[in-house]
Amino acid sequence: MNEQQNRTTRQNSAVTVIGLGPMGQAMTRTLLGAGHPVTVWNRTASRADGVVTDGATLAATPGEAVEASDLVVLSLTDYQAMYDVLGSATGSLAGRTLVNLSSDTPDRTREAANWAAGHDATFLTGGVMVPAPMVGTQAAYVYYSGSDQAMASHLATLALLGTPKYLGKDPGLAQMMYQAQLTVFLTTLSGLMHATAMLGTAGMKAEEALPELLSSAESIGDILRAGEENPGAALDAGEHPGDLSTVTMMGATSDHIVETSTSLGLDLALPLAVQAHYRRAIMDGHGSDNWTRIIDSIRETR
Repeated sequence: MNEQQNRTTRQNSAVTVIGLGPMGQAMTRTLLGAGHPVTVWNRTASRADGVVTDGATLAATPGEAVEASDLVVLSLTDYQAMYDVLGSATGSLAGRTLVNLSSDTPDRTREAANWAAGHDATFLTGGVMVPAPMVGTQAAYVYYSGSDQAMASHLATLALLGTPKYLGKDPGLAQMMYQAQLTVFLTTLSGLMHATAMLGTAGMKAEEALPELLSSAESIGDILRAGEENPGAALDAGEHPGDLSTVTMMGATSDHIVETSTSLGLDLALPLAVQAHYRRAIMDGHGSDNWTRIIDSIRETR
């Protein structure tokens, strides 16, 4: 069998998807659309009705689902759910590759990799960085870490879900990247809602405010790169030149946001947290440094 035939075989190999929330359903339909036989299992069996109509096979038990494929993709609430579901199927795990796309902590991910190895299974951690409707599109991408051999073996199949970004053998690293990305995402969402609430007190409706605020959010990357093409290099070098902005200047802005929010009767959790970063940097004598100096207090809490 030549390499082209090998590639075709891998691309049409059986896949099992366990967990049929919106993400699991989207992945199942993407795999089916690419010609893969897909076996599914979900605790609430009725959630499988739609994908079964589309061509998936519903397994009666988790063990049956695992045994149907060498590649088992998990899309569950958290890692405890993996143990709950597969606890009765550990005898079927040997020789399988488990790709867990659920969210949890990096430490629990590493523990799960050890658990899988203890049952002679190979483990990959994954973090899907798009919502369910975007799975399988050109905009989709997924971070992976864990077994490099498993990554290479199943690359063609996993690439159907989104562009794979492999970070290395540490099974916790993809989860760390996923949580880091969500840190940016969730704090941005909170910031947008705080700002919308602020403008709402002046009578501006959200439909007017959000386009302006989203424009600001979208420009942040360009603003950060305006002074330096790769701002991360300066951080790695411990350099915080204050020629464009300083901790003192940004700290004063954070003070004004707290004062304004207080006067408007808004929740202060977010602005106080931001203010604390700048106040600590100023207290440590770094007022003339670039705002990036706040990373010191984030790295070392007191």
